Amino acid sequence: MWRKPEPRADWQIALAITAALRVVYTCVAAVAAVFVHPDAGLIQSNALTKNLPAPGSWHYALLGIWERFDTLWYLRIAERGYDLPAGVVFYPLYPWLIRDLSGLAGPMTAALLISTVAAFFYFWGLLRLVRNEVENEVPSEFPSTQPLRAVMIAVAWPANFFFFAGYTEALAVALIVWCIVWARDERWVLAAACAFAAGLTRSAGTLVIVPLAIMAWRAPRRARWPVAIAPLGTLGYWFWLHQTGRVSVLAAYRTYWNTEVASPWTTLWFAIRSLAQHFDSLVMISLVSLSFFFVAGVTARRIRIEDRCFSAAVIVHFLLRLCWPPLLGAPRYLLPVYPAYLTMGKWAENMERTRFVFLCGALFAFNLIWMLAFLNWSLVL
Repeated sequence: MWRKPEPRADWQIALAITAALRVVYTCVAAVAAVFVHPDAGLIQSNALTKNLPAPGSWHYALLGIWERFDTLWYLRIAERGYDLPAGVVFYPLYPWLIRDLSGLAGPMTAALLISTVAAFFYFWGLLRLVRNEVENEVPSEFPSTQPLRAVMIAVAWPANFFFFAGYTEALAVALIVWCIVWARDERWVLAAACAFAAGLTRSAGTLVIVPLAIMAWRAPRRARWPVAIAPLGTLGYWFWLHQTGRVSVLAAYRTYWNTEVASPWTTLWFAIRSLAQHFDSLVMISLVSLSFFFVAGVTARRIRIEDRCFSAAVIVHFLLRLCWPPLLGAPRYLLPVYPAYLTMGKWAENMERTRFVFLCGALFAFNLIWMLAFLNWSLVL
């Protein structure tokens, strides 16, 4: 008789997903390198574009085509440090790791390797979070499809390709998710270490302190003391900037990146007004993404209070940025809102398989379209 196969471990599922996505994105980028030739007139990034690798080689197809936008800054910081004032908005952990691994395979390979490994840990951690949520509900003798469906939505979600580019998204979100995993297991030292590192990765990573503090408050007093080190990553970076006479992060955004700090309602009103005056597909996509993450991550039923507060903190943090076009890059900046995927997994659990596959396929197709636009430099992302 045939024996029923044992279910795969979460890390094995995450590894398979990560390997498949790395292959898909690499192949798509390599094919795009043949047909996509960026128009210099459309490039609207930064002053680092003059040293881009020339198309036409395998090196460009596999690595050089990923040298876009923020990646150029991380590579420069890894090589030269913060020699340009505008670079202080890019937090140091990712370029530190690139520099440490560059001797093994080169800077761009190191950047993609770090992102890929971090994506693996993100998918693994997300699976654990969703599985824990399911186990805390009414037990069932049948395995739930919710964990895998939640992760598949995260895999297909537009802007997922940033997890496999030379960006900090994968590293930051992996640290955030594992901070929550360790905190729910009451392993406070590991949780605080992840929060510390997340605060050194990007500004949104600092916000994991919100759910961590809420969970620590419910824990015994003696056990929660390590949480005090969580904010020191961000605070230490800011202190270093001050001590070395560099411009602050806020001043750099205002001076070099045409981004002001504004109230959330001001940013929203600015986006709605600009959309009413002149339809912009990017602004519309950003508004839809923002609304969806707000519903799924903040207002949906059966969300833990710490998850709800974290989702709200990330959304408010994003809305504090007033730039042009307004709400620029919302699908990417809202990727850390992991509670939304927990909610979407619940919504999709009872969906017919064919419809679920179609939904994921449609989302992933849009994801690939955005990736091609990113590689073509025809949009500011």
